[in-house]
This record gives sequence, C-alpha cells and structure tokens, in this order.
Amino acid sequence: MATKVYIVYYSMYGHVEKLAEEIRKGAASVEGVEAKLWQVPETLPEEALSKMSAPPKSESPIITPNDLTEADGFVFGFPTRFGMMAAQFKAFLDATGGLWRTQSLAGKPAGIFYSTGSQGGGQETTALTAITQLVHHGMIFVPIGYTFGAGMFEMEKVKGGSPYGAGTFAGDGSRQPTELELAQAFHQGKYIATITKKLKGSTA
Repeated sequence: MATKVYIVYYSMYGHVEKLAEEIRKGAASVEGVEAKLWQVPETLPEEALSKMSAPPKSESPIITPNDLTEADGFVFGFPTRFGMMAAQFKAFLDATGGLWRTQSLAGKPAGIFYSTGSQGGGQETTALTAITQLVHHGMIFVPIGYTFGAGMFEMEKVKGGSPYGAGTFAGDGSRQPTELELAQAFHQGKYIATITKKLKGSTA
C-alpha cells in the first residue's frame, strides 16, 4: 500500500497554489508515496471574487472532511489574513468536528505552508496560530526546521518561508514565488513525505 500524502490548500490569487504544486512534486519524489492536491471549498460568492479580480480556480478537486481520513499525512497551505489563516481554510477545519470527536486524524503528521503580503505580514504567526487546529485533532506538527540548509539563511534576496514551513510573499499580487521559494516548497514536500512514510511503516 502506498503512503498517501494530501496537500490541502486554499489559494485566491495562485501564490499558495504554486507552492502546493511544488510540495506535491517533492512528496511524489519519495518512493512509495502517492501525493495528491486538494482545494478547500470557496466561501465567497462569484460576484465578490470577480470584484476582487480573483482568477478562476484550478482543476484540483474540492476536498470534504471525510476525505482526510484516507491520507497518512498532510501539508496544509493558505494565505494569511491579519496574521492568521484565511477564513476559507478555517471554515473547512471548522467542519471537521466529526473527525475531532472520533480523533480520526490523531497521530497523523502534518506540515504548514503559507503566503503573506509583506515581510512583516505573518510568515511565522500564520503558521503558529494554525498549529492549534492540529493540536485539537491530535495530529503531529512537522516543521521543516533548518533542514533546507543554506537556503534558510538567504540574506541578499527577499525570501519567504521559515522553520515552520515553506512560504512566499505576494506583495501587491504581481510578485510570484521565486526559484528559491519553490525549491524550499519541494524540499518540504519531500521531507514530510519521508517522515510520513517512516511513521506508517512503524505502525504497519
């Protein structure tokens, strides 16, 4: 049986989605791992999204709470809103009460990645405040620490991400994830997939 890693994300303008795609590639590079992208449901009406100039959603399937039980590990991604995860992702997690009651996700590893508008816009607080969601489900938070090596210490160029997980800066929306940020995302996917595979093997 393959180890299943689900990359579950919300992306309004595509920045988080680009990180998610690289994380999936990284996870899939681990032998015996099946990595899949999922989007959480949108909560805003089309009229509002149109006024916000949000592009059409990608073709990644929309996840339901019960789909989470099929995975062995996760990487959750979202943009920040005032230093915390976007309401769309929080609404999805709020709908997982049934899984919380049965502790169906307890013991499963999970990582976090994110996008913020500026360097002081929540690269760490967005991840830090999201950990509470994992804790109540009994999940195991897997940060990347400094396993990305020299890339963690880049000082010449603007770079998103932290020991909590991969990240990017959207700025006014025109800035896209850099090669270094995408490489960090690939690393995160590979790193979490490796740990997920080890954990699954130890309980088999």
